[in-house]
Amino acid sequence: MFNNSSKILFMTIMIIGTLITVTSNSWLGAWMGLEINLLSFIPLLSDNNNVTSTEASLKYFLTQALASTVLLFSSIILMLKNNMNVEINESYTSMIIMSSLLMKSGAAPFHFWFPNMIEGLTWMNSLILMTWQKIAPLMLISYLDLKNLLLISVIMSVIIGAIGGLNQTSLRKLMAFSSINHLGWMLMSLTISESIWLIYFLFYSFLSFILTFMFNIFKLFHLNQLFSWFVNSKILKFTLFINFLSLGGLPPFLGFLPKWLVIQQLTLCNQYFTLTIMMMATLITLFFYLRICYSAFMLNYYENNWIMNTSFNKLNMNLYLFMTFFSIFGLFLITLFFFML
Repeated sequence: MFNNSSKILFMTIMIIGTLITVTSNSWLGAWMGLEINLLSFIPLLSDNNNVTSTEASLKYFLTQALASTVLLFSSIILMLKNNMNVEINESYTSMIIMSSLLMKSGAAPFHFWFPNMIEGLTWMNSLILMTWQKIAPLMLISYLDLKNLLLISVIMSVIIGAIGGLNQTSLRKLMAFSSINHLGWMLMSLTISESIWLIYFLFYSFLSFILTFMFNIFKLFHLNQLFSWFVNSKILKFTLFINFLSLGGLPPFLGFLPKWLVIQQLTLCNQYFTLTIMMMATLITLFFYLRICYSAFMLNYYENNWIMNTSFNKLNMNLYLFMTFFSIFGLFLITLFFFML
């Protein structure tokens, strides 16, 4: 197991790698930043006590290395075209770059590595993979002007994210398919404006953090653990499932706000067909979240007779409840704020 100092070092290099990519003004610079990011994230994944994490880090390395190779290849082709006046169709190279970036971010139809890999990670690593590791590829995708290819990826991502999560009992895979679904929305928001994408990304990261924080404290990895766990604390169980619904985007909660913004902008752009597909897919994700929460909210709910005294840090619980307050009432507070302006 790595000690904390090396973790801090790799974490810092990972952040620097992403910042290099976002701030670079050439594809080669962006590729370099992505490589630094990749090579510093892999030591964070591998854990000596866990075989599955080593397997996951290898899977991650192989897929990301493939995507990086394709990205480097296409950026070299672009440089040949610009510097040596070689006749190359630019739309083809843009498509190659786009597909490599979609693979890096884990969007459909290049998503197959994502749920399998996340199964072998700890919750904190999963959170980094679902949030921070998406920033650099998505920023690079925003530089490309390929609406049609992006639209295909958006529709596939929301549908696969919705249908893939229906049959899952593993919470990590559930979160992975949810992430693919949200990625579809994020890619769509990129086509509208970067500010809406940033808002969506921040809200999604916040809600994912609340859930993974809770799962990490109680070491929850499967659905059946959820139902037999919070026996002595009804509030914890209730807030956890409400956060689930918030992540799904159920209207009175905070998770609906970024979706609301995207829906509003898409209606202004008259993109009703795409919007309908995205909303239908989100309803399916909400269905499986509601299916999980339904039995816990019911009065005739079966519980274990024995009490499990789960010891947890008071500070952690207060932080969780504070964040949950914003998750539940955030939409009301923001609406009130706008009405008062």
